[in-house]
Amino acid sequence: MNKHDLEPLLDDLIARWEGEVVEFKQAGNDYDTDKIGEYFSALSNEANLRQANAAWLIFGVNDRSRRVVGTDYRPQAERLQSLKMQIAENTEPSITLRNIYELAHADGRVVFLEVPPAPRGMPIAWKGHYYARAGESRTSLGLDKQDEIRGQTVQSDWTAQVIPSASLNDLDDRALQSAREAFARKYENSIPAKDVMAWPLATFLDRARLTKNGQITRTALLLLGKPEAAWHLSPHMAQLTWRLEGAESAYQHFSLPFLLNSTALYQKIRNIQIRILPKDSLLAVEVAKYDRKIVLEALHNSIAHQDYALNGRIVVTERIDKLTFENDGSFYEGEPADYLLGTKTPRRYRNPFLVNAMAELGMIDTMGYGIFQMHMGQARRYFPMPDYDLSEANVTRMTLYGGVIDQAYSEMLMQKTNLPLADILALDRVQKKLPLDDAIVKHLRQAGLIEGRKPNLYVSVSVAKATDSKATYIRMRAQDDDYYAKLIMDYLQTFGHASRSEMDGLILSKLSDALDDEQKLNKISNLLTNLRRAGKIKNTGPRKTPRWTLAG
Repeated sequence: MNKHDLEPLLDDLIARWEGEVVEFKQAGNDYDTDKIGEYFSALSNEANLRQANAAWLIFGVNDRSRRVVGTDYRPQAERLQSLKMQIAENTEPSITLRNIYELAHADGRVVFLEVPPAPRGMPIAWKGHYYARAGESRTSLGLDKQDEIRGQTVQSDWTAQVIPSASLNDLDDRALQSAREAFARKYENSIPAKDVMAWPLATFLDRARLTKNGQITRTALLLLGKPEAAWHLSPHMAQLTWRLEGAESAYQHFSLPFLLNSTALYQKIRNIQIRILPKDSLLAVEVAKYDRKIVLEALHNSIAHQDYALNGRIVVTERIDKLTFENDGSFYEGEPADYLLGTKTPRRYRNPFLVNAMAELGMIDTMGYGIFQMHMGQARRYFPMPDYDLSEANVTRMTLYGGVIDQAYSEMLMQKTNLPLADILALDRVQKKLPLDDAIVKHLRQAGLIEGRKPNLYVSVSVAKATDSKATYIRMRAQDDDYYAKLIMDYLQTFGHASRSEMDGLILSKLSDALDDEQKLNKISNLLTNLRRAGKIKNTGPRKTPRWTLAG
């Protein structure tokens, strides 16, 4: 979100002023973190109860005059972003700020803290205490509101409901056979496959958690139902859609049973072989445009986490170089970033009955490894990492790349096969020109993985190979400060003195093309200042029109 988005948002929030999901504070640099945590708990719980996509805690606005006055709260970017970790450490269950934005307003700096709604069924506590809002005031979250939030999952597992009008005759024979085989594979070390195949149908369905005491559930129909049995789910849509966009366009809808038709949708995707030819190499690396396991993992996740009560379909959009998966419903517990390293296990699900059945059939795992495995799979194929877009209310959108964005990034993964996933994720942000924390940039630079200066960073693996020519590489690569200092000293030794414009003429053309014009001028200013402080040169003219000479 940039300035053009933040200013209208600020104007709108001020116009509506404070309520249950917005709070304004002037906030000084030492504003109490505990107070922020209490506001976070209150705003998050109220956003849940009011079905808001987000709540806002705004610093830099006077809560009496309703005017922007500016704030000096944590002016250092790294310290400001560290607030996310402090919030996560003291909330239960652990969630944190969705985003932190800064706006250089004409009347002063404004900080936007975007608070996500509490996950369904889980009120948020700060250090063991639950908070809420009463108009503009912060108060305790009453038992009635706690019960309302906690009751959300009990009442809303759409997938667990029994359908009295449905029977075993509504289930597809091929899907039932495939389900038995999948169940047998999962339990092959504990249950003989012949026993699974011999179980009466009602016994198998109960054991696979698809039915309740022989009664057909919405889950059983979603995964195993005949196409013509979809009317039992009306008016809720049970449909997967494949769309092709680009020079050619096409689409196809897939109804029940999802167990079979998720694979049928995958087969519509044009999955050609991609050749990656490293520069200066005679041998190309060939990989499939998309990995079947990754595509099905993404599609099955969409099926498992769809909010079916919203009556929408799951859509997979194929473009020339990417697939986009869309399902109704916000990301249910935490954020995608929480699952990137495979260390977080979700505690709750939007559709627990459906999730358990899909796990029994080997369609998904329930330990939170899916996102981690998709990222590792993309890394093994030298492709960009998946992207998540949660900007639209009640929609989760994931993009899977089927091609190379930056040749240097792909070559880095080919050459350094033992890179930790955290470094790969950071390099992926570099190739996509996304912001990075200063600490991460410092780590990547020290490891020799990137070059350039913020915001013009680029992957440095075989840089000369990743550019069109060696000349381009030389233009992009920065020289040591000693090189530029020697040019300045040699110039003054030869000509006796130099103006600032003469210094610019001497150095500008030799600076890295990775720097923009302003960064180049700042670089020259810093070089001159450092030489002056070192006692090597001095300014014998006025400050506005300096005249540089040797100090000796």
